[in-house]
Amino acid sequence: MLLISLLQENNEETLTAVTEEEATETLYESDDGNAEEEGPATSPTNLSSLPVKQLYKTYLIKKIKKCDLEMEHFKQQIQKTKTEILLLEHQLREMRIHSKKKNIVVAVLLVIGGLYVINHCDFLAVFARSPETVHHKLTWQADRLVSMESWIDQADYLSFNVSYQLLAGVLPTQQKYLSVGLSSVKRKKGSYLVPTLKSIFSQSSPEERSFMVVVVLLADFDVSWRVDTVKEIKSAFASELEQGHLLVIHVPQDWYPPITGLKRNFNDAPERVTFRSKQNLDYSALIHYCAGLGRYYLQLEDDVFSAKNFLTTIKKRVEEQEGKKSTWATLEFSALGYIGKLYKSAHLPLLARFLFIFYQEMPCDWLMNHFREVMTQKETILFKPSLFQHMGTFSSFQGTYNKLKDKDFEEDIYTNPSAEVYSDMSTYQKHFPKLAWDAGEGFFWGRTPEKGNYLTVVFTEPTVVTGIFVETGSGGKDILESGEVEMGHNVVATDKEKSCTEFESVGAFENGKFKMQELDKKYSSASSCLKIKITATQKDWLIITKIRITTKPTLPHQ
Repeated sequence: MLLISLLQENNEETLTAVTEEEATETLYESDDGNAEEEGPATSPTNLSSLPVKQLYKTYLIKKIKKCDLEMEHFKQQIQKTKTEILLLEHQLREMRIHSKKKNIVVAVLLVIGGLYVINHCDFLAVFARSPETVHHKLTWQADRLVSMESWIDQADYLSFNVSYQLLAGVLPTQQKYLSVGLSSVKRKKGSYLVPTLKSIFSQSSPEERSFMVVVVLLADFDVSWRVDTVKEIKSAFASELEQGHLLVIHVPQDWYPPITGLKRNFNDAPERVTFRSKQNLDYSALIHYCAGLGRYYLQLEDDVFSAKNFLTTIKKRVEEQEGKKSTWATLEFSALGYIGKLYKSAHLPLLARFLFIFYQEMPCDWLMNHFREVMTQKETILFKPSLFQHMGTFSSFQGTYNKLKDKDFEEDIYTNPSAEVYSDMSTYQKHFPKLAWDAGEGFFWGRTPEKGNYLTVVFTEPTVVTGIFVETGSGGKDILESGEVEMGHNVVATDKEKSCTEFESVGAFENGKFKMQELDKKYSSASSCLKIKITATQKDWLIITKIRITTKPTLPHQ
């Protein structure tokens, strides 16, 4: 602008002075530090010789180029700034996403922690219940006796969190020999729980009762039914509850997984699927609770009748099985469903989880058979005669009629010891004398018995006999018409058989049967032989169906 003003005033002297100073700067300015040539070479010595207009033109060109370079540089700076802004926006978005994820993780952890506290403390449920319905709580971490023989319970592997309510009874302070578990629900027709418990306790001696604890799970969600049932049990079994021989427990409904809308395996009706699935869960909780209560666990139902001294018989069978040093997971003392199944305490935590995991797949007795096979016991180990009989007439499922009975059950169960059996009567086919002594359906069949004939049982070890039962005949035929039972001492052996040198008669047969109890009160010393002696010749052949004795029990150590 200054040059233009000066040109307009035609003041060439001033123009020359100004132009020389600025033109010199302009001609030698460059962004890269090098002078840019434009036309003829110029130098500070010859600027004065250039025309004014030429200097003005050169000055403007250089200024314009410089502005262009500055503009380009400015554009680059703008582009760089935009890139940095985009990068910052991207980083900000990443930070926001990460922050959201972090918040979600924190929220999930808080929820899980809250659920853990609620499940273990159950404090919300306590506030929700009325004082009348709040029962003393038993948790498996605190008050459930833990099975230290199980690798699961030793270090809390495979956590299985169940909260139990103790409705009646006193938890034992130490492990018993046997825990007996049964689950009960409300039935549409009849109730067999109290008769079942009465049978368990009445068929056991005071000594046997001290070696076992019975656990009843009231598994129905009907509160009023549970209250009434507990009152009935407390009234009938006050001493058993007080002495720690009987416990009554309940598991809250909120522990159960879904039991409706399940898949219909085997095309079972939905109601049937719900019933058997819940039953599996009931037994899962019951078995888990009983894991540490006894060295062995016996599974029963709430509608069974027990044989006399069943605990002593179970102990004997367990000792026999352990003596074989073979692997076993289940011993069966009844052929019916899941009645009379015996398990080791060490296996119960596994069995409880097994039933829980597969609860909706199949009925309980099927699952228990699969569990036996998984535990590497291929064959069923079933003892006869059975120790438990089904007494119920109506099923717990919809009150349907149930006439199921165990044909091998004997109410007065006997404890025949190891023995050899001999007879001087001719045997028909393969009905040998030993079959009358052994448990099962076998029997001895002898041809034309004569006076003086005998069948002698020689005990492996001298035994104190407390009771004898002998049954003969079949369908009213081939019974023993005249005979007696003798007890003997001092075993002697011949080439053909063994016998005793001294015998004493204890009684005669009546109508083909002989039965005597409390024999030890009259004959307290140990005997070595039992003889059935024919006292009169008869025309009919002789069938001896069974020879059963009871012996003085040797109780287990707790």
